[in-house]
Amino acid sequence: MSAGPGLDGSPDAGRRFLESALSASNRMIRTAEVHDWLAERLAVNRYDIARIPFRALDRWGFDPETGDLAHDSGRFFRVQGLRVTTNYGPVREWHQPIINQPEVGILGILVKEFDGVLHCLMAAKMEPGNINTIQLSPTVQATRSNYTRAHGGSTPRYLEHFTRQGRDRVLVDVLQSEQGAWFYHKRNRNMVVQTWEDVDVHPDFCWLTLGQVLELLGYDNLINMDTRTVLSCLPFPAPEFGADGPWRNALARSLDCRNGARTMADALNWITDARTNYVLGTDRVPLDRLPRWTRTDREITHEEGKYFDIVAVSVAASNREVPGWTQPMVEPAAPGEIALLVKRIGGVLHALMRIRVEAGYRDTVELAPTVQCTVANYDDAPGAARPPFLAEVLAPTPESVRYSKILSEEGGRFYCAQNRYQIIEKPADFATDPPNEFEWLTLGQLVELVRHSNYLNIQARSLISSLHSLWVREP
Repeated sequence: MSAGPGLDGSPDAGRRFLESALSASNRMIRTAEVHDWLAERLAVNRYDIARIPFRALDRWGFDPETGDLAHDSGRFFRVQGLRVTTNYGPVREWHQPIINQPEVGILGILVKEFDGVLHCLMAAKMEPGNINTIQLSPTVQATRSNYTRAHGGSTPRYLEHFTRQGRDRVLVDVLQSEQGAWFYHKRNRNMVVQTWEDVDVHPDFCWLTLGQVLELLGYDNLINMDTRTVLSCLPFPAPEFGADGPWRNALARSLDCRNGARTMADALNWITDARTNYVLGTDRVPLDRLPRWTRTDREITHEEGKYFDIVAVSVAASNREVPGWTQPMVEPAAPGEIALLVKRIGGVLHALMRIRVEAGYRDTVELAPTVQCTVANYDDAPGAARPPFLAEVLAPTPESVRYSKILSEEGGRFYCAQNRYQIIEKPADFATDPPNEFEWLTLGQLVELVRHSNYLNIQARSLISSLHSLWVREP
């Protein structure tokens, strides 16, 4: 693939992304029609997802030596046991199952100009864990095992645009992490590739402007997690809105990383200091001998009924690369609360970010939203053990809520995993001197960090996409 001018956040690429984000006009499909199109794709294809006992898994089994739940090909992924030690937070040691999927997948959006505006080729994609079966997905969303056809099925459509050399132009290409609580060192390649070729559009795909995709982030469980993380990597320049309103102007000004109350050097120093001082130790342990975890014929579960379970499912899908398969999945015990507290500093919107350590992180810490938790896990915990700022997230005033939607996590590995994502604005005098693991950063500074690997976690990147949707449309 050709880099050409515009690779990795150049002014030309950023300008064209901005023009597409501010365009809701599309002669091929109106935004309101996307809902009917998704419903039609759900109706014409056949899907069947069911929970099954572990013994019904095909070609998956528990290794007699390690206890791992793995595929007999050695491909795809495995569920293993992990012992974790750290000096971060109130709990310094625990054991858990975790997904080990060492291969790097591709999350790629193909873009093409129509009427001078970039359009994104988006997919109506079924994943077994999606609570509503189909969500709007990137053009290509595939693990290496899938796109190298380890399953014996067909190659993902449009893969060639993301793997060949010299014919298309790469606009975005960066490795990003996934859920560190459930994945061990997992990363995917987040890509945006521009083509000039004629594209034969399959009925499960459609062209949308970025403005349309961002507008659709205003609906529950419609834009999937993989789309959200790719959107977060786009190098938008700061738009000029003039008299469009103080909120939108504050958010637009926030896209310029030079407008921060702290400099980028300050932000990098804060993160590097945390990576120096926090410790994360992990040791593999047999999955079938994890303390406080029990395996039945249908699940691996914690004795308190908290956190998550490992379950098994069977899947039939008429339009996937293989028509049917079985697999293990992570099923959360309850939905979570994920929120950014924001405020205006000198007329520029800042987000309160938190240093966070999770078992599967490669670099010990990543930046997370202000609050990221499952509240039910703290039902019997003393007040000091509850996450800071949780009270502000659970009971915000209605006028302070800038964004609040239920969004799904990755449906290929997580079964019915959804969280409430919120952006809540606080007054200028709120948390002027937050605890050491928190810092106020602008959207532009966060976008700058996302240009590199392992700085912002997947939950924070989802909220960056939500913030982008708010300067596109006034909340």
